[in-house]
Amino acid sequence: MPYLAASMNCVLWVFYGMPFVHPHSTLVWTINGTELFLELCYLTTYLRFSNNQQRLKVFKIFTVEVALFAIIAATALLAFHTYTSRSMVVGIVCVIFGVCMYASPLTIVRLVIKTRSVKYMPFFLSLASFLNGIIWVIYALLRFDPYILTGNGLGTLFGAIQLLVYAYYYFFGSNESKEGAELEMSNSQVQP
Repeated sequence: MPYLAASMNCVLWVFYGMPFVHPHSTLVWTINGTELFLELCYLTTYLRFSNNQQRLKVFKIFTVEVALFAIIAATALLAFHTYTSRSMVVGIVCVIFGVCMYASPLTIVRLVIKTRSVKYMPFFLSLASFLNGIIWVIYALLRFDPYILTGNGLGTLFGAIQLLVYAYYYFFGSNESKEGAELEMSNSQVQP
């Protein structure tokens, strides 16, 4: 579930941005804290409208994520005693989770290629992923942060791949592609 993956990614980046892990990273923890709040709102909405089996699956994954974060945080704080070493360990973990989060929509790319239709690929999610990656890459270059740069640089690449595949199959795919994409576009507009 993408919202669970994004939530875990946000929790890790909030932790990375804390002064006792990576000093002077207020923007990292505030922006990711806001995103974490939004992800939890999405999850709450999903849970409200899901059945018991789906809720149980979400709670199991969420429990694993909380336990994993507790292990990562305890290890970083207890085993590493300098900002540099904590930043490195937590940064590497953040890169791994960030790359997994950015790469997860690429599974849809295979389906798009197989069906020659973009109806399964949400355009705005791909665009947002690409733009988010670009913004964080710019920030990382300004702050000389290799961990933010690595994860989001790959995220930008993955987002660009999704957009290129979308554009190709939108224009050269089946007619079903255009109908699915037009339906997505019309549903995303605010109606009076």
